[in-house]
Amino acid sequence: MLKPDHLSADFWLAKVADPDRLLLTGAQISTRNSETFARQPEMTRLADLPASFTAAQLADIIDNASASAKQQRFYANGQPVTATQWQHYRQNLNTDAVQPANPVRFALVVKRTDLRSMPTEDRVHNEQMALDLDRFQETALFPGEPVAVLHQSHDANWLLVQNYHYTGWVQAADVATGSRQQVLEYSEQTPFLLVTGARAYTSYTPAVPAISELLLDMGTRLPLLTTDDTGHNVNGQNPHASYIVKLPLRSADGSLAFTPALIARQQDVRVGYLPYTPANVLQQAFKFLGDRYGWGHDYDSRDCTGFIIEIYRSFGLLMPRNSGQQGEGSYGQNIRFSAQSSQHEKLAAISKASAGDLIYRPGHVMLYLGEDNGEPFVIHSVHELAYFSYKESYKASDKASGDASDKVSGQNADATPELYQGILNGVAVTPLTPLRLSADSSYLDKIYALKSLR
Repeated sequence: MLKPDHLSADFWLAKVADPDRLLLTGAQISTRNSETFARQPEMTRLADLPASFTAAQLADIIDNASASAKQQRFYANGQPVTATQWQHYRQNLNTDAVQPANPVRFALVVKRTDLRSMPTEDRVHNEQMALDLDRFQETALFPGEPVAVLHQSHDANWLLVQNYHYTGWVQAADVATGSRQQVLEYSEQTPFLLVTGARAYTSYTPAVPAISELLLDMGTRLPLLTTDDTGHNVNGQNPHASYIVKLPLRSADGSLAFTPALIARQQDVRVGYLPYTPANVLQQAFKFLGDRYGWGHDYDSRDCTGFIIEIYRSFGLLMPRNSGQQGEGSYGQNIRFSAQSSQHEKLAAISKASAGDLIYRPGHVMLYLGEDNGEPFVIHSVHELAYFSYKESYKASDKASGDASDKVSGQNADATPELYQGILNGVAVTPLTPLRLSADSSYLDKIYALKSLR
C-alpha cells in the first residue's frame, strides 16, 4: 500500500487546492493563542504568574509534577524500583524546604535539556521493559526558552520549572536565572530568527564553548542582533554570511548573561515565523521524515506530540504538550467521536479533513496528509507498529496434487491473517486503516477526535 511517492510532501501537496493560501494571519494566530491559553488549564502565560506561591500551592504543584507511579517501575537491568529507592527520589523533591511564601524566579534555558518528573537522571521503565520509553522523561526545553523557577531539589542539582505548557525538573546547570523583566522581554524581542529545519546549529567557536555548535530544534526563536550591536568580529569570525543571534549564557554563579552567536545563512532558518499555509505545514512535517522516535523529546528527538508541536510552532501556534490535552482540548475546530461512532462515520469525517489536520486516538496524534486510492494516509512519530499480514494457504488436496497453476493463480488459496507486531520507532508515513493496536482493536476503532487549527 505504501509507495515511494508517498514519502514526498510534493505528492500530497499536488492533491491540495491552492496550497500556498494563507490559513491564518499573524494577528489571527496571536488571537488563537490567547484563546488556547484561556481554554486550556494546563497552559500558562509566565507573565501571569504570581510573585510567590503559598506552601499549599507549591506542595500541590510538586505533587502533580512528581506523582508516584501507579504501576511498578523497573530499571534497564530488569530490577524493580524498590520502596527504598522511591523514598530516595521523593526525598530529593525537598518538600521540607517549602516555605510559607515561595518567591517565583525566572530563567532562560541555555541548552536543549530534559524536563523530568523526578529530579534524577535515572531511567525507569514499565513492565513491558520498552527501554526507549523512560517513564521519568516528560519533555524537553530549548535554548532561549523562558521558564519560571518554582523550587530546588535537596541536592541542589535540579530546579522545578514551569514553561508555557508543562512543569517538571530540569538540571540547574542548563538554565540561567535573571529578573522577571529580563527573561520575559528576551522572549518577546523582535526581530527574531526562527529555526525552520528539523534542527540547526550555531557556528563553531573555541572562544565560547557553551554556545559552540549548539543544537537548535524546529520552532526555536532567538533575538537578532546586527553589526551595530556586535561589530564585525563575532567570536573570531566575520558575520557577513551569518545571522547574529543573542543567546543566553549561564554565569559561574548561575546568573543570566547574554552573548552573540552566529548561525550560518546556509542553515534552515528564517527571519520571523513562516506563513501558515498548507504547503508550509506539510513541508515542515516532512523535514522530520525518518527521524528516530524520542519519547518525551528523548534522544535529542521527539515523540508524536513533540512532532506536532514543533511543526505548528514554526507558525507561532502554541498548544498543550500531551496528546490527550490536545485531542480533548476545546481550542481549534473539533469533530468528536464516541464509543458508538462507526468506522464508516469516522472515515467519512476524515475524507473531508484538510491536509495538516490532526487525528487523535488515546495516547497518540497523527497529521493527516490526504487520500490515495481511497485510503487515508498520515505522517506521525510512532514507536510501535502492528498490522495484519496475509499469507496464502492451500487445501491439502492441492498440495498433494502439485497443481502449480492453481497455486500461482490463487484460485484455491485462502488468505490467512497474521498480526505483525514490531517497532517502527521513527517519523513515518503510513496508511491509516491497516494500523492496529491489537488483533481486536484498530487505530480507526479508537480515534476520538479530529482537530483543525485553521
